Amino acid sequence: MNAGEKRRTPWIVGVSGASGTPYAAAVLRGLIEAGESVDLVVSRAARLTLLDETGISFRDAHWQDDLNRWLAMGADGKPATFDPGTCGEAAGDVRYWAAGDLAAGPSSGSYPARGMLIVPASTACVAGVALGLSKDLLQRAASVTLKERRPLVVSVRETPLNGQTLRHLVTLDDAGANVVPASPAFYAGATHIQDLVDFVAGRVLDAAGVPHTLYRRWKGGLGEARAAES
Repeated sequence: MNAGEKRRTPWIVGVSGASGTPYAAAVLRGLIEAGESVDLVVSRAARLTLLDETGISFRDAHWQDDLNRWLAMGADGKPATFDPGTCGEAAGDVRYWAAGDLAAGPSSGSYPARGMLIVPASTACVAGVALGLSKDLLQRAASVTLKERRPLVVSVRETPLNGQTLRHLVTLDDAGANVVPASPAFYAGATHIQDLVDFVAGRVLDAAGVPHTLYRRWKGGLGEARAAES
């Protein structure tokens, strides 16, 4: 391990199988553009969702190429405003861990990390983390994040929510996690699907304390967003 790696303290980003892979892509773009290091974990179910929503097959042996394609695609299937080359091997700010690798770095509390963002978080993922099941690396990394008292942001994407899931979310909140539902707002003047996606991604990054310019912030003036668009 070289000196540069010793100083590397990434955000762990877990992508579970809930619908909403554009949210994950927007969060990843925001972290990379903020100059943050990222450790990425994509669950087996998330691969199926990603294939269904984008047509991209995420493969362990070709994860960089697949990630670049994913990040270059906006929520509407059109090119995103992002340079995919920034997450290439030379940049060194994105590391991928297979979800089945329970010996991976993020499975241990001694592995340096700033915290973890789960986006989108399925109800199964929420339950697994709340109950401490650690059935895969994503859940294990989340459990480690909680026990080490590091920031954990859980962006649940499901509706309606039943009582069991609500209780699991309360358990996560009690454990110190920040629950950020994937619920876009409209006061920022959204005119495209990507605007709504970026709002949710921006709120996830806000919860993590990562600076970004993904959405127009509320400044106290009614109609400001509409006036800015006119």
